[in-house]
Amino acid sequence: MNRQPMIVHAGDSQPLGVLGTQVSILASKQQTGGSGFSLQQGAEGTGPPPHCHPWDEAFYVLDGVIDFVVDGTTTRVEAGSLVHVPGGTIHAFSYGLGGASMLEVTGQDSTAAEMFNQLAAEMPGDVDVDQVVAIFGRHGAKLLV
Repeated sequence: MNRQPMIVHAGDSQPLGVLGTQVSILASKQQTGGSGFSLQQGAEGTGPPPHCHPWDEAFYVLDGVIDFVVDGTTTRVEAGSLVHVPGGTIHAFSYGLGGASMLEVTGQDSTAAEMFNQLAAEMPGDVDVDQVVAIFGRHGAKLLV
């Protein structure tokens, strides 16, 4: 693969509605040849239910407060905090008072960008849990419902 430098400007990526979170894909692993990057923003109380996937994932909280659940333990993190979740780890998060935003970085085995695009395209309205489980499964991820 011939990787090229890239610059993503503010506004280059349109947010996708993914399970209550606005996800802007900044760069996929195909574009970088390794990690994927997304900006994630959510309103208070929203966020994904417990799930796991084979790729590593890290979150850097940009603003607000987010409650992360990692292997059953809840930790409240504020802006400036980093959360790293190794592949295979059960995790979830919920945006705190007033909502929050964070930068997500995924490992090179990730299919997160593709999964986010499918979730947004196939469920623009109400969430169908069976459909979410099926989409997660296509990417080696598991939704624990």
